[in-house]
Amino acid sequence: MRKLQPKTELSQDIQRSLGRVADILIPLWPDARPLLEYSSCFELLCSVILSAQTTDEQVNEATPRLFAACPDPEAMAGAEIEAIEGFIHSIGFYHAKARYLLSTARILVNRHGSSVPDTMEELLELPGVGRKTANLVLSACTGAPGVVVDTHVMRAAMRLGFFGKRDPVAIEATIREGIEADRLTAFSHALNRHGKFICKARAPACAIGEPCPLALFCPRIGIEAAS
Repeated sequence: MRKLQPKTELSQDIQRSLGRVADILIPLWPDARPLLEYSSCFELLCSVILSAQTTDEQVNEATPRLFAACPDPEAMAGAEIEAIEGFIHSIGFYHAKARYLLSTARILVNRHGSSVPDTMEELLELPGVGRKTANLVLSACTGAPGVVVDTHVMRAAMRLGFFGKRDPVAIEATIREGIEADRLTAFSHALNRHGKFICKARAPACAIGEPCPLALFCPRIGIEAAS
């Protein structure tokens, strides 16, 4: 798993642009919480593992039955793999994700006293957990500043010109460098909402003649003008 690179000095233009985007988006999307439905850090961890290449809505439809049967690491660790697959079969890659859930639950029970770890390093050792998952869990469960670079954040960051290639680790490092620590989590969630609801993959607002709060200064990289 790649680690963040040492800090490098950002250009003044990118630093100003990041601050400007944060000033606009955070008040528009003030709910700095995951869109996944959960009632414990364990449920959040499982939900984020399930969310890879799957929408939050699909995960939220599948997890109530899963968590009713397996509400904690002990119950999940003792479940049959076929039972877990049955609860999440509507989610993409459910065979692999069921293995991740079972293995993760057993590690939590055997190594962490059935608790979700509260450090990046320990979370990254869990099956199916990358930096996106770890950042989301840490920010939601411990209050640590989190930069959750999912597909929506990555797409918006690239269209805004903050980074030139699909590299979530580098994008996370850039955002951490350019945004104050006490605004990182809020900015991350606000940029996620912007990418999910406004700067969509196939029909971004600016390309179909709809309003965008960043329209006056976004370079719209990779977006064709509306006809």
